[in-house]
Amino acid sequence: MDELRYGIIGAGMMGLEHFRNLQALPGARVTAVADPHPESLDWARLTAADDPLVCFPDHQSLLESGAIDAVVVATPNMTHAAVLADVLESPFPVLVEKPLCTTIEDCRTVVAAAKRRDAIVWVGLEYRYMPPVARLIAEVVAGSVGTVRMVAIREHRFPFLKKVDDWNRFNRNTGGTLVEKCCHFFDLMNHIVAAPPVRVFASGGRDVNHLDERYDGDVPDILDNALVIVEYENGVRASLDLCMFAEGSVNSEELSVVGDAGKVEAFLPSCEVRVGTRAPFHGPVTTEVVHDERVEHEGFHHGSSYLEHVDFLDAIRSGAPPQVGVEAGLSSVAVGVAAQESITTGSPVGLGDRLA
Repeated sequence: MDELRYGIIGAGMMGLEHFRNLQALPGARVTAVADPHPESLDWARLTAADDPLVCFPDHQSLLESGAIDAVVVATPNMTHAAVLADVLESPFPVLVEKPLCTTIEDCRTVVAAAKRRDAIVWVGLEYRYMPPVARLIAEVVAGSVGTVRMVAIREHRFPFLKKVDDWNRFNRNTGGTLVEKCCHFFDLMNHIVAAPPVRVFASGGRDVNHLDERYDGDVPDILDNALVIVEYENGVRASLDLCMFAEGSVNSEELSVVGDAGKVEAFLPSCEVRVGTRAPFHGPVTTEVVHDERVEHEGFHHGSSYLEHVDFLDAIRSGAPPQVGVEAGLSSVAVGVAAQESITTGSPVGLGDRLA
C-alpha cells in the first residue's frame, strides 16, 4: 500500500491530535472519522481542511464503510471496552489510546480478543517515544546505570483539561486519576524494570482542584495529588510523585533511574538528559538536550505521538508485532487500579494473579 487510509474513532482532543500527526506522516491519510457529537465532527472537518473526509455518527458505520485500512481509537476511557469489542472483530490494525480499558477485567477481555486476530493491536502509551525518555531507556539498556535498583517519576503539572460532557471529572468514567493519567508512568516503570510488579502502596487525595465544580449535582471525585510506590518481583522499587496543581514548575516531568553503577535522568519540557557515574561523593555528570530530527509534528507530547505512528505504520507494512502491545496496556492499568484501591483501603495491594 503506497498510502494507508486511517479511520479515527473519537474526534476529541486526542483524536484530533492523532489526526494532525497522521497528516504529517508520509504514506498516511485520514479518510474517515466517527464521533456521536456533531461539534466534534465539525472540528474534524476543520482539521481535514481541503482533504476529503467522510464523517460518521458511530464507529460501526466507519468500520463497514470500506474507506479505511487501519483504525485509531481515541474515545473516552469508559467506552474503550465496548468500542474495541467491535473493532477487534474487524480485520483492521488498531492503535487504541491509553488506558487500554478502565478495569482489569475489560483489559483481560481485550487481551484475549487480540490474541485471536491476525491484525495488530497497539496501545497508545506514547511516553516511551518522547525523545528524552527514549534516550533514558536506551541508556539503561546500554548499561549506563548498571543493574537498575530504583526508578522515580515526578509529574507536577496543571489540572485536568475540560473534555466533552466533562466525562473526565469522575472515576466511574476514567478509572481514576492513577489509571487515566498515570498509566503512562506505570508503563514506563514496567518497561524499564522489565519484571512483574507485585505490590503497590499509595496515598492521595483531592485537595485543591475541582472542589467547587458540580455536574448535574455530582461532585468530581478524581484525585489531584498522590504518592505511589511499586515493588517488583526482582526487588526493584519505583515511585510516582503526582501533583496536578503545580503550574509553577520549570519541568513538569522528571524521571530518574538509579543503578549500582550510576544514574540517568530525563526532564520535560526542557528535554535535558543527564547521565552520571558513581564515584566517591560526586561522580561526573554529562548533560544533553535531546530531540529527534524525524519528528514532523511536535504536538502535545514532544513529538512522541508522531514517532509512535511512524513505528505503527512500519509494523503494519512489515507484519511486525506491536512494540507496545495489549499486555503492556493491561499491566499499566493493573498498577493504576491497585494504587487507587490502596488509597481507598489505606493498605498495600498485591497484584497477585491480576496480571495472569
